[in-house]
Amino acid sequence: MRQRALAAMCLATLVAFASSVHAHAFLDRAVPAVGSTVHGTPQAIRIWFTQEIEPAFSTIKVLDAKGAALAASDKAVDPSDRTLLRLPVPPLAPGTYRVVWRVLSIDSHVTEGDFTFNVAP
Repeated sequence: MRQRALAAMCLATLVAFASSVHAHAFLDRAVPAVGSTVHGTPQAIRIWFTQEIEPAFSTIKVLDAKGAALAASDKAVDPSDRTLLRLPVPPLAPGTYRVVWRVLSIDSHVTEGDFTFNVAP
């Protein structure tokens, strides 16, 4: 009897932990891809997440090599795909750019991160 109770407790703990692990919107993929080199300016930065994100609390910005913001938005969630942040960007000179994002998933967990990409002539 005691072993069954212990096994049930372990299983309940495991299920609770597994649920909390999947309760965040993590970066799934990006265009331009993380660490990639593109030729010419992309029309937009697009980042997909592993679950839907809240438009009112999700932000994205593009910084140049000196850390100056070139484009930013706190209204960047695509209305037709709520797993997608989309940010139009101005013409970019050759160089390295950093994308910084912060999102609130629909289950109220915040995740944030950044990545770089390069623009070649």
